[in-house]
Order: sequence, then structure tokens, then C-alpha cells
Amino acid sequence: SIHADAFLTPKARGASVFALSQGAASSAAARWMASQENKADLIGGINIQAGDPHLKRALFDMSTTAQINDSLKLGGAMLREIGQVGRLHKGGVEQAGFAVLKAPDIPSVLVETAFISNPEEEVLLRSDPYQEALADALMKGIQAYFARNPPLARNRTL
Repeated sequence: SIHADAFLTPKARGASVFALSQGAASSAAARWMASQENKADLIGGINIQAGDPHLKRALFDMSTTAQINDSLKLGGAMLREIGQVGRLHKGGVEQAGFAVLKAPDIPSVLVETAFISNPEEEVLLRSDPYQEALADALMKGIQAYFARNPPLARNRTL
């Protein structure tokens, strides 16, 4: 999910990357942002075909833990590339309960590209060269993640 960030004052600046948090958000700002974003999002579910509710919960927890770990790796790879294009708001991947990140079976990240409430960054966000550089950085981050974490083969013949 790709967004332009905003804040109450025009001094806030830089890009951020978020992954899902199972518990508390990594900061008060992350918690507030997730709360605001989730008001507009629909939450999908996971269809686990187990009859036992304890088994369902255990499978869901394992799936969520794996998804968060993969998302943190993906977010880190993307953040490294974004940092070469522009300023970072935070140096590490933040975590919060964004509804858009609750896909249980794939790595999911939310990218805040820059602060549209910052006049200098608004100019960058409107700039074609900056948009291209940012898109390239996001793609390079995704490629770097998959180079280090290739998907498992689905139909392997032994």
C-alpha cells in the first residue's frame, strides 16, 4: 500500500515503511496512523479448514507470525532503497495494526512516501523524476527481498 503522509505541522518529513504488528504499535504515531487509516479500510479474513477452534487459532497465529517476519524483511529491503532516493522519517520498519496489512498469506507493507503536508516534500511528490526514482526504489527493494527469500515451489516433482 503506497501513501503520502501528512501531519499537523509542515516540519515533519521523510518516508516510512510499516509492517503489521500483532500487539502494540511501535510508536504512538504509528498507533494513531493505523487507527485513522483503518476507518476507511475493509478487513479480509482467512479461511482455515480446521474444525477445532484451538487448532484454528494456532494455525492463524503461526501464519500471522510468518507473514509479519516476511513483511519486516520486505520492508527493510524497501526502506534501504528508498533511503537512497530521499530522506527517511524513521530508519527502521515501524509496526502498527493497519487493516491493509492483514493479508495472512503474503508479505504486506505500507509505504509513506513523504509528507504532503511539508511544502518541500509536496513539490517532490508532484515531480515526475522523483516519482520515477521512488517507484524504481520500491521495485528494487521488492526484487532484493525475493532474491534473498525466493517463494517455495508449489508443484515440485521429486
